[in-house]
Amino acid sequence: MAAMTKNTKGRQKRSDKSGPIRRKSCYLCREKVRQIDYKDLGLLRRFTSERGKIRPRRVTGACRRHQKQVATAVRRAREMALLPYVDD
Repeated sequence: MAAMTKNTKGRQKRSDKSGPIRRKSCYLCREKVRQIDYKDLGLLRRFTSERGKIRPRRVTGACRRHQKQVATAVRRAREMALLPYVDD
């Protein structure tokens, strides 16, 4: 794996000069999802780890707006006992 260095604008760049690191595009924006429903467990499981934690934006590639909606929907689903708080 190539070593990473920070350039002057705060973006990371590979030291082997292959170009800047590409950000993941938001899956929900590509699918044109406007609202995330807490009852859509298939979608919510995509954004939670196998331990039941909400995955961060840098891992999922979701935009800020959709990540906030996912977090709210996961919390509501947990409260309604649709998703577990912890999965051991």
